[in-house]
Amino acid sequence: MTVRVVELTERTWPALESLFGPNGAVAGCWCMWFRKTSPEFKRDSGEANREDARKLAESDEPAGLLAIEGTTAVGWVAVAPRPVYRRLDRSPIARPVDPAEDLSRVWSVTCFFIHRSARGRGVARTLLDEAVRHAVRHGAWIVEAYPVDTQSGTMSSGELYHGTLSMFTDAGFTLVERRGTRRGLVRKTVG
Repeated sequence: MTVRVVELTERTWPALESLFGPNGAVAGCWCMWFRKTSPEFKRDSGEANREDARKLAESDEPAGLLAIEGTTAVGWVAVAPRPVYRRLDRSPIARPVDPAEDLSRVWSVTCFFIHRSARGRGVARTLLDEAVRHAVRHGAWIVEAYPVDTQSGTMSSGELYHGTLSMFTDAGFTLVERRGTRRGLVRKTVG
């Protein structure tokens, strides 16, 4: 599969809107889950999240990358500086190993959305590789993620939006710590 990867901007917003469809990918999320507190997300689910995602695309703030096949978006990865993802600090899966660590140069890959027509064709891996390059270009020293370990059984596509542990380790990430039975914290030093 040949795809080109582009950053989410005001110009590419219509491609994300088309990829996510009327449900905003899943249940009105619009990839705002990690950027908002739980009460904010519940209040904003649906149209307000779509509007916030559109405003993000219009800003200079990094949000993520789109995989484009021909003229159609077939995939998305959310990648940005860890501090913009307000939910991560409260998450038992994503909490820092060292609470005193300076996280200002750590970037997080939080979410993938691959259109069903493009699944199993390497789009997520392409997006992951480009997400790392994108983070490096913006000054990241470390890229981290919180993938799912699929070794213990089959999972639905809805459970895999964090990416798989094997995809990350194949891309040169190191498993820093297991988090529960099916999750892990992975990191790749890039700076």
